[in-house]
Amino acid sequence: MSTDTKQQFLEQFPLFEVLNDEERIRLLNAVEFKIRPKYSYLYMPDESSNTIFFLVKGTIKIGTHSNDGKEVIKSILHPTAMFGELGIVGERVRQDFARAMNEEVQIFTLKVEDFKSLMRSNHQLSLRVLELIGNRLRKAENRLESLIFKDARTRIIDFLKDNAMQRGRRVGYEMLFKHSLTQQDIANITGTSRQTVTSVLNELRKENLIYFNRRSILIRDMAKLM
Repeated sequence: MSTDTKQQFLEQFPLFEVLNDEERIRLLNAVEFKIRPKYSYLYMPDESSNTIFFLVKGTIKIGTHSNDGKEVIKSILHPTAMFGELGIVGERVRQDFARAMNEEVQIFTLKVEDFKSLMRSNHQLSLRVLELIGNRLRKAENRLESLIFKDARTRIIDFLKDNAMQRGRRVGYEMLFKHSLTQQDIANITGTSRQTVTSVLNELRKENLIYFNRRSILIRDMAKLM
């Protein structure tokens, strides 16, 4: 990939808006552009946490496996997301996996030490990274509270609402969002079972609160979905 093309891609990432010209050149020289096929793992637990990833195209799921082998999805990432960044704050080996979903992904990779060097020279970048990690910690805490205090139907509805607000397109009272998730994926995210997800989605459709197919979900009225 040419330097100009790299620069065009990196301009999509708000995180790097604070870099000056010299720092941008350092970043361009340090990043590597890679393409990975669908369903491939970008990293696995126990691998070294010496690389940070920036998603250019495609969808990534971050997750782990329980003791009984069940997949637990911690987050679904879309373009311009940074991931695998815990090496910045001292993680030595991966605790999670990162896997491409149902299409190939395009990523930039950057060594943790190169990124730390940029952070040392740019205070604003350090603050943005701190804010990003803080936001993820709050989301993790909110999810834990949801698993403890909310029933399965409420967790699935909250998942629908969150995705509609973050990635949906409003049409009147309706919100449409496209996705690449199976019902098993939704179950793994919400801490439920595939059968429960199927049952709740069908109930909501019968109540005329949503319409869904394999690639999209339409929420008829956000205020009535509860």
